[in-house]
Amino acid sequence: MKAYSIDKRKFQFPAILLFIILFAAACSSTKFIESNQSIVKVVEIDSIPSKYKEEAFNYIQKDIRPASRLGINVGLYNIFYTLFKTKSVGKKAPVLDSTLVEISRGQVEKYLMSKGYFMAKVRTEIKVKNQRAQVDFIATTGPSFSINKLSYTIPDPAVKKLYMEEKSFSSHLHEGVRYDDDSLSLEREQIYQMMKQHGYYDFARPYVRFEVDSSLNKSQANVGLIIDTPETGKHVQYMIGESNVIVAPSTEGFTDSITLNPRIYRGLRFTDMSKRFRRNPVVRYDFLKQGEVYDITKESLTYDRLYELNVFKNVKIEYVKPKDSANILNPLIQLIPQKRMSNRVEGEVPFNAGTVGFTVSNTFVNNNIFRGAERFEFQIKGGLQSRIGQGGKLFNDIYQRDFSVSANLAVPRLMVPFNIPMMGKNGMPFTTFSTSYIYSLQKDFFVRRVLLNSITYDWVETKSKLHSFTPLNFEYRFGGLLIDLNTPEGLDIYTKNFYNIQLLTRKDLTVGMKYAYTLNANKLLLNKSFVYFRGNIDIAGNMLYGVSRIIDGKHNPSNNDFANILGLPFNQYVRPEVDIRWYKNLGVDKQFIARINGGIGYAYGNSVSIPFEKLFFAGGASGVRAWQARTLGPGNYNRGNSLPTEELRKITYGIDQLGQMHIEANLEYRYKLINNFFGAKLKGAVFLDAGNVWNIAPGNPNPETYFKFKNLGNQIGIGTGMGFRYDLQYFVFRFDIGLKLRDPQFEPEDQWVIAKFFSGRREFQKAYNTANSPDTYRFFQYNFGIGLPF
Repeated sequence: MKAYSIDKRKFQFPAILLFIILFAAACSSTKFIESNQSIVKVVEIDSIPSKYKEEAFNYIQKDIRPASRLGINVGLYNIFYTLFKTKSVGKKAPVLDSTLVEISRGQVEKYLMSKGYFMAKVRTEIKVKNQRAQVDFIATTGPSFSINKLSYTIPDPAVKKLYMEEKSFSSHLHEGVRYDDDSLSLEREQIYQMMKQHGYYDFARPYVRFEVDSSLNKSQANVGLIIDTPETGKHVQYMIGESNVIVAPSTEGFTDSITLNPRIYRGLRFTDMSKRFRRNPVVRYDFLKQGEVYDITKESLTYDRLYELNVFKNVKIEYVKPKDSANILNPLIQLIPQKRMSNRVEGEVPFNAGTVGFTVSNTFVNNNIFRGAERFEFQIKGGLQSRIGQGGKLFNDIYQRDFSVSANLAVPRLMVPFNIPMMGKNGMPFTTFSTSYIYSLQKDFFVRRVLLNSITYDWVETKSKLHSFTPLNFEYRFGGLLIDLNTPEGLDIYTKNFYNIQLLTRKDLTVGMKYAYTLNANKLLLNKSFVYFRGNIDIAGNMLYGVSRIIDGKHNPSNNDFANILGLPFNQYVRPEVDIRWYKNLGVDKQFIARINGGIGYAYGNSVSIPFEKLFFAGGASGVRAWQARTLGPGNYNRGNSLPTEELRKITYGIDQLGQMHIEANLEYRYKLINNFFGAKLKGAVFLDAGNVWNIAPGNPNPETYFKFKNLGNQIGIGTGMGFRYDLQYFVFRFDIGLKLRDPQFEPEDQWVIAKFFSGRREFQKAYNTANSPDTYRFFQYNFGIGLPF
């Protein structure tokens, strides 16, 4: 996700004016209709169980459903249609139509009958005043029917045996339960899937029928299940025969003439007319094996994995029935390759009220570099950041330059020396080889270079459980100091930032491993109730420490006596992090999320602190959104008190507010604002964020940055805000406005800065800006991003 933050010195409230305009437009919607028409303002469905009301409302015709209570949809429609003659924003005011009311009445009545209220009747009442209408649907449900007796008519003995064996595991139909048409539909679908999973290729849903007798007394119904047979009198169970996998000669598809490979190996013939693919990487994900019973789930699995190889733009599976066999299916898998190579240029413009910059990257991708669906990606990226607002030109004061080059090779299997049965059943596994070089320069302060290399295994245990294991992670860091220590200013900078300078300029090695486990990531874009969990741990240095103890004896890192490998000290630490979220569905397009995220980096053995890149930061578009990233904390840290000169604060910008421990909590309520906003939904959100970072390792000259449980209440930053999400289904544009409530950089009695916002704001900001220049105090933080924050 790419997300940027901006600050403003002054915050305006244009949303208030927009709200007034929309409200006025919505209230005056009657001027857009004829004098003999009325706008539907209220629709009520009375006298039905509350658990059915929301679904029953969906059977009301859309053209007579009232708009939202705020009238935003209607107001926007009226404004945009009046000014621009466009219907792409908002919703037209619902005009009363008696025909649509009658259709809706009948649909609601049928819905109630489908839920077991066979005697349900629905009538309507319409009240009109000042061209505003209220439509009431009043139901008399009658008794709720339950299933008295279930009977089964299944002439095919093999099918009857299969159903009776399987129904105890999957059937939702039981005697005594409430009758529901949805239960019958679900039973029909489960029978269809059961048959398709056990070889019955020709089976169709219409073979399953139900007969319902509701004429009994005591509000009970008898239900008969019937599974018909074809004209032959018996359903045929098919076995998989010889398979043909054929790759088209080009991205244009197949030609009229196809010459098949004469060689058949293990019941499969692989014909590559494009000459671009090796056999094993492709047929590894064909789960339709010779001699096995036909199973539709394995067919779907084959479709999914062949598409996930990301080298075929079209996958088609057909079956051929040989004339000499009555129960054999020969799969024919036709694959059309996609374009092999691509090049992508991207740009970003991260900015805020104090800085502006740009980043440009070029990414080359080869999706089949070694003819085994391997994805090779090579990227060059560079950027800079400059201060603005000091009276100079836009890029007159460039304080940071970054450059990186990276290469990744992802192989679609786990490259391990042993066989893993059915690997890829729930998701595509990958082995990824990565290497990168990162260069970073901060003006008049430091230059930093990092070389990274790793091997990572990613696999899917189930659709909801993801694993990522990096058995080898190698990092080499080396940097240099740009400060002139022979000047008083340079010596002052060095003294005030000695702790971070040690981390930034030390040459060292990191050799370790990583592991991450994710639960329910596949549900993040669904409006459902679930718990999301992601936990990861980064461990380094233990193996090298053991080797050094054997070879080199004891060392004392606290006295800068570090163990060395190849002449370089190595890092030894453990860094766990967890992210736990609770997503609660509150109805259509409404959701509540509670999140807690925490991590800690603990150095031991041959280290006194974790590497600089492993430190945590607070704030940003996906954190405590009332603060810009890297400007909250650590602890009660105040830049003006710790860095007494403007030059110190300018040079160390962005690197002095990191920590070795991180705790953050978020509450967010999401809801729909506008159904149709230029072809997509516009959604809203309100949120409350809290958190900070802290130091835990000794050596930092600022004691207020350390974590102490007794001071925790005075070290938490708290912010609130609201946001908008422009939902295009495939991705979401996001804009959030965060407001600071409590700022831990001040003394405890002054931390509730929201009081200053309402009283004495300008005086407070002026005093802060004078003491902390070039830093300025901003109550509001604007955040732009692509994708949801969490």
